[in-house]
Amino acid sequence: MAEEFRMGAIGALPTLTKSCRCSSVARSGSATNIIRTYNIRTTWDGQPVNHDPIKITVGPVEYTGHVMLSASGPFFNDTWRPPNSVVGEPYDRLWDFEVVEVFFLNDENNYFQVILSPHGMHLVLLYKGKYDLLKDKLPMSYYAAITGPTWHGVAHIPVEYLPPKVSKFNSHASHGSTLERKHEALYPATAGSSRDTHNLDLFQTIDFKEIVPENWSQNYTSSEWDPIIQLG
Repeated sequence: MAEEFRMGAIGALPTLTKSCRCSSVARSGSATNIIRTYNIRTTWDGQPVNHDPIKITVGPVEYTGHVMLSASGPFFNDTWRPPNSVVGEPYDRLWDFEVVEVFFLNDENNYFQVILSPHGMHLVLLYKGKYDLLKDKLPMSYYAAITGPTWHGVAHIPVEYLPPKVSKFNSHASHGSTLERKHEALYPATAGSSRDTHNLDLFQTIDFKEIVPENWSQNYTSSEWDPIIQLG
């Protein structure tokens, strides 16, 4: 669960890309090469996992203004591929399959959730307060590849999907079906607690001001969040 830090050129990361029919306008001139890498080493209730950890990498920010988010690790292949799914497209209830989920939260309890599948589907959701879903199935460029017993996926997140001044985050991974379903968490609950991926009290600090400076700028604007915030 310990955080690893490294810096490198943007081009050093895998260039897994896919065209995106996004409605958002690409931003430019705000690239950074800051990267943070995290490993999911525990189950949702704090027990050590019995396999190589799922790795989550946040950053860098591309010249287009999109934030790269990658996930990689063991491919369990113990749930079926989502039926009637299309690679690169949103998929409803994707959390029922083998996935990695990442949440980005600000101090106003506004948060962005992205769910990534090894099979190439994704699901993007925006919340204002716990469980108060505002939008879902937002388009996003995402590509995933399965190579034998492992998989790797890269998402390019439009920065305007992120609420202003992200300060905390958490990540979960799930696989298996029915009674054999396995749930893991970067920042887990204590043993005996109820499992809740939206338990905002468990989220921990992320230095988003360094990773995505634009998100913390006084001039930050978001076509997704500005109308919501103005309405209060």
